[in-house]
Amino acid sequence: MANKRLRSGFTTGTAAAAAAKAALLALLREETPQTVRIDFLSEGSVVIPVHRLDHLSRNVARATVIKDAGDDPDVTHRAEIGATVTVSSAAIPSGTDSVVKIRGGKGVGRVTKPGLEVPPGEPAINAGPRRMIHAAVRQVLGSDAPPMTIDVEVFVPDGVQLARKTLNARLGIVGGISILGTTGIVKPMSHDAYTATIRSALSVARASGRDRVVMTTGRRSERHSQLRFPDLAEEQFVQIGDYFQFALATAAEMAFSHVILAVFFGKAVKMSMGVPHTHAARSTLLLDRLAAWTDELTGQTQLAAAVREANTARHAFELLGDGHPAVIARVGQGIVTHATAFAGQKLSVRSMIFDYQGAVVYDSDV
Repeated sequence: MANKRLRSGFTTGTAAAAAAKAALLALLREETPQTVRIDFLSEGSVVIPVHRLDHLSRNVARATVIKDAGDDPDVTHRAEIGATVTVSSAAIPSGTDSVVKIRGGKGVGRVTKPGLEVPPGEPAINAGPRRMIHAAVRQVLGSDAPPMTIDVEVFVPDGVQLARKTLNARLGIVGGISILGTTGIVKPMSHDAYTATIRSALSVARASGRDRVVMTTGRRSERHSQLRFPDLAEEQFVQIGDYFQFALATAAEMAFSHVILAVFFGKAVKMSMGVPHTHAARSTLLLDRLAAWTDELTGQTQLAAAVREANTARHAFELLGDGHPAVIARVGQGIVTHATAFAGQKLSVRSMIFDYQGAVVYDSDV
């Protein structure tokens, strides 16, 4: 029997953009759309049904959609995501561009701790969703609309209750859920499907005569790696997700001679401690070990204590800054040690750690 093809879905960020677009269409074009089309940040688009649309006044409309995570359901699957849009032409000089303001309303969390993509004090609406909302608004405005201010308030009616099922409180996000998404698409990946994908990618590289691959954990680290290694072929870049041990063991099984692990600091910390599947690691244990290394290598007890109490590995990285390369190096060396062990000592491993802007902060070959 053929395997069922898993259905992709869309993120909370895509849902928010769809709601904003529907509300703005009601205001500016006097339409009552049943569906709206939203472009993904990567490629393609999705048509999303409008769940509710209320024209509240001449300048204010509110719309909601139902988030569909496809065959990868999460806490927010089937959640109602909405946007209240207010337009105003006051104080906008003729000949200037329209201004789009994005705010968090009911059920959207607010960031209170450092170490996340969004700074403290801001609504937990990440950069990808903000870009999608801006793009959706610009599509409705077109090129001939007079300049105006468009205020988009994203809201999630059940956001407070949904947030209790997430790690938001531990991360310092209070009052609701986060509006997330790097591409806008939710791609379902079961364990078997993901490991099969890794094996297939390695097999293609080996079949092409390659004996060296660069392993990354996702699209962003892969893009930075491709900039660092422009001479390598496309098939030499393999996204391994959280499957650290599996990927190294499979590479050894297929007789690769050299693997470069190029990752952001958060994944690097997990790998440096030999976590075989990096999604499942307990952050408190990781930060305890990182704090111990900090104390050992710097002698700064207060810094070590701050690392131990950090909100995330990203926050710990910010605390370490540029002044403690020995701690970052210890993380990089740990990656090499455990990756080599997972590969049964059968291949050469190089580790490379990126900061959160994509700069290399450690390279075991330098």
